[in-house]
Amino acid sequence: MTIFPPPEPDPTALRQSLARLRAQHGWSYDQLAARSDLSRRTLIEIEQGRTIGTLATWHALAHAFGIPLGELLGPLCTGHEPPQPEG
Repeated sequence: MTIFPPPEPDPTALRQSLARLRAQHGWSYDQLAARSDLSRRTLIEIEQGRTIGTLATWHALAHAFGIPLGELLGPLCTGHEPPQPEG
């Protein structure tokens, strides 16, 4: 059996998705910061690609948007299919 390395994640698609979600809700950075308990600076740095954030950051964002964490992180798999459970 040949084992292949996983494809590279796409952090650009992830940050663009965050910006799109924020815009769809009509929220400013300050409003999202208040809803997620994250700093405005953190949100700006993520959207501008200066940082990727932590799992805790993305967990807080998922709760702020009211969506499952997996849905929020889905754009990391842009350009390839996410792994499927073996069945």
